[in-house]
Amino acid sequence: MILKVNNILAILEQFETISLDGMDKVKLLDRMDSKYMFHYSKLPEILESLKLDYRVLSIEGKKCGSYNTRYFDTPDLKLYTQHHNGKLNRNKVRFREYMDSGLHFFEIKFKSNKRRTIKKRIRQFEANQLIEGESAAFLKSVTGMESTELQQTLQVFYNRITLVQNNLKERLTIDLALDFHTADKKQSFPQLVIAEVKQERFGKSPFTLLMNQHSLSPISISKYCLGVASLYSNVVKINNFKPKLLHVKKLCESIPV
Repeated sequence: MILKVNNILAILEQFETISLDGMDKVKLLDRMDSKYMFHYSKLPEILESLKLDYRVLSIEGKKCGSYNTRYFDTPDLKLYTQHHNGKLNRNKVRFREYMDSGLHFFEIKFKSNKRRTIKKRIRQFEANQLIEGESAAFLKSVTGMESTELQQTLQVFYNRITLVQNNLKERLTIDLALDFHTADKKQSFPQLVIAEVKQERFGKSPFTLLMNQHSLSPISISKYCLGVASLYSNVVKINNFKPKLLHVKKLCESIPV
């Protein structure tokens, strides 16, 4: 399938913009999240419907950024398994590279028993394959885990459109062109779009109202779990994710209308 990137970029040019400095007002490091998945063919119509309610992040004129994320887990994929089993008070550990701005962060995302997402991070010079030095100390202080317990499990490349609601109380990320890599395997989902709305607390949102109009319901599976379930299916449990994985498969196999 040929992605109509130019069409998307043309629509994004119609949005008001927000800078990286402006994004500091809507970090939402302690928030409530809702994820949605849909076929790439729906994206132009969805973006057209959002352009009066949101601004788009623009970095030196670029409005669809490139990301590289390295996820870490134990050798037996304990962090993935906790998510699969529905355990709350769980962590996700990663290096994230914002390839357009040159920023790198070591990040720890915590899902609380109140289903809030709390992200803590520190600036790094590069996204490493090992957790060392300042990152290792940060990991220990936040999670109690030693860096030697974890290894790089998954690397994900994707493009992201970041939108901010005009009242600065909501951030919306739209991820596309997802490529998942392990040391010896790769899985791509070029037709898949993963959108995530992030708010201090659940409230009215132009995006969630739009999702209702498109008969799209939230679906709770992270990019990390999607990648692990796709590339490690012979060594991890996927039973609880099977309906979601089947949904993704059907979505990606569907023929755009």
